[in-house]
Amino acid sequence: MRIILTTVAATLAVLVLGAGQAVAEARLDPMQALAGRPAGANPLDPMTAIRAKADAGEARAGNEEFGGLPDGAGAEETYYQCVACHSTEIIKQQRVTDHRWDELWRWMVEAQGMVEPEPETKALILAYLKANFSSER
Repeated sequence: MRIILTTVAATLAVLVLGAGQAVAEARLDPMQALAGRPAGANPLDPMTAIRAKADAGEARAGNEEFGGLPDGAGAEETYYQCVACHSTEIIKQQRVTDHRWDELWRWMVEAQGMVEPEPETKALILAYLKANFSSER
């Protein structure tokens, strides 16, 4: 009987502690939160992805050396900063507001552990992303 009570108590402890840890580790992933949402009217709402229409703007050929990113100031820096964690395809599909790029950058540094480059390089990369992958252009 004592063995049964000890086993039940141990099982309950594992369940309670495990559930608490699962709740504590639940963090919002902004990319997942945006999935399937319609375009919003408020460009300052960081939880609303504003996607450009497929036919909006000129289609530009990407540079093969930099994963198909468009040529321009900051392309090389963007490539090397971003492909450490994900492919360029995730960058190329984005059409979010300039404000959202700032929010995503902060999230990648704070929640995902992205190494933040020197301020000049950060400014160059964000300017490149906004110029090439923003819904505001």
